This record gives sequence, structure tokens and C-alpha cells, in this order.
Amino acid sequence: MSETGTLEALISQQIVTAMKARDAERAGTLRMIKAALMNKTIEKRAAQKQIEAALTQQESEQVLATMIKQRRDSIEQFTKGNRPELAAKEAAEIVIIEEFLPKALDEAGLAALVQEAIAELTASTGQKPGPKEMGAAMKTVQAKLQVAGVRAEGRVVSELVKKALAG
Repeated sequence: MSETGTLEALISQQIVTAMKARDAERAGTLRMIKAALMNKTIEKRAAQKQIEAALTQQESEQVLATMIKQRRDSIEQFTKGNRPELAAKEAAEIVIIEEFLPKALDEAGLAALVQEAIAELTASTGQKPGPKEMGAAMKTVQAKLQVAGVRAEGRVVSELVKKALAG
């Protein structure tokens, strides 16, 4: 069984648990997660013209990260539109979705990782990278995040890399 199959099985199991506990909000969010993963699997299967195409762990995490980003955007819009009850619902969904993702790296840990990546780039090129090398720096940081098995929001990573390259 693939890792995604395991994730889907875990989510299905949690849906049953939430339904037994009569936790409609949690069950609904878990169903959304399961549907998003299933849609991505179907999309991948259609793209590869295969009968069976399971998602990798990284693809599953990307689906969940996209769901979180969509909810953060919604929270921002609901807050601007003076709809705090809808913003609170979206925030609760984010908490549930994050349960199935690797631990997010704190800002201090992320800053250390960015400095390490820039030091690597400096060592490989012989000079300190500037703002023009933003793409290379981002790739190096993302690779380090993946190796460490942690995640970080792209916007935050981008801001830290920009600061480090400018300074």
C-alpha cells in the first residue's frame, strides 16, 4: 500500500471516529481532505493515462498545503468583509488539515536553514549571492526543508531569503 493509501485510510478512520462522536464540523473537514486527495489521484491518473496512480507523500502534502493556503486567503477575505464567524470556521479547518502534515518549522529554525543555504551557495560560487540569485537560494532552502522532513509556508521562506540576500 502506498503512503497516500495509508493517509487516506487514516482519514477514513478519523471520519468514522468523528461521526461516532457526532462531530459534524470535523467529519465535514475530513471529507473535504479525502475528496481533495481523491481528485488529485484522479487528475494524476488521467494525466498519465493509467488505471492505477497513487499519490506520493509529497503530492499529498502539496494538496493539503494548497487547502491551507486557500483557507488562509478565505480568512483574510472574511475578515475584510466583517464575517468573523466564517473566518473562525476556516481557521478551525486549518487546524484539522495541519494534523496530517509534517510539523511546521518555527521562524528561528527557518532563519537558520536560510543562512545555511546561503552559506552553501557562497561556498559553491565563491561570492555571496545577491537578490538576483533568489531562485537558486529558494531551491536550496526548499531542498533542505524536504531533507529535514519539515514544512514552511512559501511566503515566509521567500521573505527570509529576500532579507538574507539583501543584507
